[in-house]
Amino acid sequence: MTDNSTSIGLDRRPEAGVSALKGHTGAEAPAETRGKTTIADGVVAKIAGMAAREVPGIHNLGAGMARAIGAVRERVPGPGGSVAQGVKVEVGESQAALDLDVVVEYGVCIVDVARDVRTNVISAVERMTGLEVVEVNLTVDDVHLPDEEDESESDEGRVR
Repeated sequence: MTDNSTSIGLDRRPEAGVSALKGHTGAEAPAETRGKTTIADGVVAKIAGMAAREVPGIHNLGAGMARAIGAVRERVPGPGGSVAQGVKVEVGESQAALDLDVVVEYGVCIVDVARDVRTNVISAVERMTGLEVVEVNLTVDDVHLPDEEDESESDEGRVR
């Protein structure tokens, strides 16, 4: 007698070569693989922004104009500045590519900070989304000097 039923083992991960994001359909497919998961660009950008800011030596993200707009946005009542400021992403079905504009602290080795940012961003995005990160490009837009005030501090005015 031939058994034509599908056996589902204790390890219910998708079989090799099948993306957890694409999924399967049908009653015979494991529940966790039924359907499709779509991850928005903004979600990946927020994850990358948080991961980049965790790296010692990163002062801020965003080019000069983006930081100025972010400083104004923080003063408006409601949700504060965007965690994704300075992060651009392209998300496909199973891969992501990221571009980050960063400001580093004076005195740090930019090459080491860039390596650490790439490592942290790739690790966070891949762990949280299941997407393969194919590249993380960094543009160092500025160096923050110890005696420089942030734009948000200098815009407060002289009189209180």
